[in-house]
Amino acid sequence: MGREDQIEEREVLDSIFPDEITDIDIRYLDISETSYRVSISLDVPEYDGDESEMPVIILEVSYPEAYPDVAPDLNISSPHDAPKHPRLDVQEDRDQLLQSLEPTIEENMGMAMVFTLVSALKENAETLVTERANEAQAEKDKVAAKREEEENRKFHGTPVTIESFLEWSTKFKKEIEDEETRLREEKEADDKKKKTTVKEEKKLTGRQLWEKGLVGKGDYDEDEDDSMPAVDKLKVAA
Repeated sequence: MGREDQIEEREVLDSIFPDEITDIDIRYLDISETSYRVSISLDVPEYDGDESEMPVIILEVSYPEAYPDVAPDLNISSPHDAPKHPRLDVQEDRDQLLQSLEPTIEENMGMAMVFTLVSALKENAETLVTERANEAQAEKDKVAAKREEEENRKFHGTPVTIESFLEWSTKFKKEIEDEETRLREEKEADDKKKKTTVKEEKKLTGRQLWEKGLVGKGDYDEDEDDSMPAVDKLKVAA
């Protein structure tokens, strides 16, 4: 394929990409007619919260003299002042995208291939962006599912297993035993306190017994100063 055939391919491309193809103006090298750019708009799925614009990449093509018996010179760039897309960085992804075109170049060697290269580049770039978007969405879904699981756990509680039930049963019995022990010890302490209080109560003196009319009905404390002798010990003088 000679120079005329290269021009013919370019004319076909102009008809297919009337708004997307532009010359690379390198007049001092006089190769502007054999060097051009093709702007490629990618169609990628949109996801919740993703308000970024559809990415656009540019395939730069230059014909070597022996093209298409040799591969065209290719480069990939992004439009001037284009916003950075969260799933595609042309500067970082350039080598990967160019490498993805090598099988297409080998399959079409000897034939006009630029249209096929544009189609392959569009498909490969869209696949790359979609895979990354799917990974990001899967991570969001994972986080959301974990959050929902934690919320549901608050309402449904922890599932009961044999091990968890035995653990709970042992703990519950221990709490019951501890409570019974505490109540028993409190009762014993209370009973002991009552007995001590009764023992410490002061006995009535003889005078108090006499005044209460209890003489003869109780024992007197002979050690008390105001104690009175029992009636059965009194003698009546003749």
